[in-house]
Amino acid sequence: MSDLVTERLLLHPLTPEEAERLAEGTTPSGALWAPGYPMDDDRAAARRFLTAHTRAAPGSPHPGAFEIRLRSGGQAIGGVDFHGPADGNGDVTVGYGLIPSVRGRGYASEALRAVLAHARSLGISRVKGDADHANVASQKVMAAAGMRLVGEDHRVRYYETVWS
Repeated sequence: MSDLVTERLLLHPLTPEEAERLAEGTTPSGALWAPGYPMDDDRAAARRFLTAHTRAAPGSPHPGAFEIRLRSGGQAIGGVDFHGPADGNGDVTVGYGLIPSVRGRGYASEALRAVLAHARSLGISRVKGDADHANVASQKVMAAAGMRLVGEDHRVRYYETVWS
């Protein structure tokens, strides 16, 4: 799979080898990691990708885990990933994160819009996401990317995008 390109970002799909290095926090040869990357959540996403990738049943490939890179300079600043292959209903869950120094610039919404389009192109029917009540920034990211609020409980607000 090739990089997903947006106006300001390159979303680089991780290979299993890159995910292993990321999970270990070992900078691959030639990689440009911004200070503060990878964060603990990036390493956890890489481990989740590796687990899902090895367990994926034929016909239900993992839609990907992506390193978010700036087009200008190529530095990795975060990640966005699907938490496994689509389930029997064609649903997946997405997560994302950016290093603190680049937050508030619209990068997360831009990256999320790109992976939502990618998921749709793969035939995925619904992408779900959630954020704690206190994580207003993440709620704004999902709303800005076109996901809609579909419910909440005592701790979390739930968002989704559905295609028929």
